[in-house]
Amino acid sequence: MLIANAEIDGASPRDLRIEGGRIRAIGERLPRRPGERRLDAGGGALLPGLHDHHLHLFALAAAQRSLRCGPPAVRGVTDLRDALARARRHTPPDAWIRGVGYHESVAGPLDRERLDTWVPDRPVRIQQRSGALWVLNSEALLRLRADEAPPPGLERDPQGAPTGRAHRVDSWLRERLGDEAPPTLCGVGRTLSRHGVTGVTDATPTNGEPEIRVLDRALEQGTLPQRVHLMGSPALPISQNARISRGPVKILIDETRLPDFDALCATIAAAHDDGRAAAIHCVTRAELVFAAAAFEAAGCREGDRIEHAAVTDAPALELLAALPLTVVTQPNFVAERGDAYRRDVPEQDHPHLYRCRGFDAAGIPLGGSTDAPFGEPDPWSAMRAAVDRKAADGRLLGANEAVTPERALALFTSPAEAPGGPPRTVGIGAVADLCLLDRPWRQARRELRADAVAATLCAGELVWQA
Repeated sequence: MLIANAEIDGASPRDLRIEGGRIRAIGERLPRRPGERRLDAGGGALLPGLHDHHLHLFALAAAQRSLRCGPPAVRGVTDLRDALARARRHTPPDAWIRGVGYHESVAGPLDRERLDTWVPDRPVRIQQRSGALWVLNSEALLRLRADEAPPPGLERDPQGAPTGRAHRVDSWLRERLGDEAPPTLCGVGRTLSRHGVTGVTDATPTNGEPEIRVLDRALEQGTLPQRVHLMGSPALPISQNARISRGPVKILIDETRLPDFDALCATIAAAHDDGRAAAIHCVTRAELVFAAAAFEAAGCREGDRIEHAAVTDAPALELLAALPLTVVTQPNFVAERGDAYRRDVPEQDHPHLYRCRGFDAAGIPLGGSTDAPFGEPDPWSAMRAAVDRKAADGRLLGANEAVTPERALALFTSPAEAPGGPPRTVGIGAVADLCLLDRPWRQARRELRADAVAATLCAGELVWQA
């Protein structure tokens, strides 16, 4: 392929030739060769393809065929009741209703009895938008045989009856719903391509051999054109597919049930002994301090990461800066959840939510991500939030954490294995994972919107074009 008239690294429009999936030449008025496809960029900026450093592919695929149960699609109890009623009318008696994105601002805390009043005769499971909580109605509990070896996270009322609220039970749900086919990744591939994303890091802690098999098929069939850096369990094997790389051991910790400290240190050390980094989920101050202490005790290696670092005050920032750790954050949550954070998070922590500039100033490598489907899978929205720090209501949250558009872009163009490292460049010899905009960067940087993406190329193959 020959891409003509593209703005590359801010310079006046030039041409770029791709052969064998790599960039082979860059220059002015390159002659078109026989059989070579020509794509006229019209002066638009040609960028390295974006990399989302933390999302969940299979959960995103499932969410795309699930009922939206939270803002902005659903904002009140009437909206939720009506949405469930519509889903019930269109759901066969033996099929599940699966809801995602619920937030308590819609209808307060949900439980089994409340769901039963709306949908008594279909199994319903609704996921809270953090991903940590599922709420099940009575029919769902019956189908799941919840009275047989119930998981530790299944909440019970004072009389011992299940409330339908279940914390961190994804593995149990997968086991009990074992006859469900894995969701197709076709829609996910299209969504990511439309946003200029050519690579992702899947941060699901349970990833293993079954997930690799599904990813292999999706990559071979072309339904998922993106490269995948795969986190997962300590037993995650190495894939033979060159487009799947093995990433860190993902460790999920929860402030309400923190693991044994020595056991956590041993898990980190075991990951290092296996030649892998460790990545620890931290969304509260306590989790962050606990994780930092464990890394300090176990020792760090290149690639060790903190996922989210949602609340990082000055003492926590100092702890992280003293260690060779990378942070992968989600500035999109400022835009998507800022109004709720302003209500629900103590005011003294508002400046410390999903920081950007603070990590840069402390010398902590910082990568960007969306955490889709728990955030919207739009890295441009995340970049925009990193720059303007605006919640949905237009009010600022952590204004001092704002960064420039160029820095926001760099959060999503660093290498898969080194988020926060030097951004990838469009240069001769580089893999042709590219994002072409329909306008020069000086215009695109003003708004940072996905509708500026004109084309996406993965390994030189055009996978999406506006």
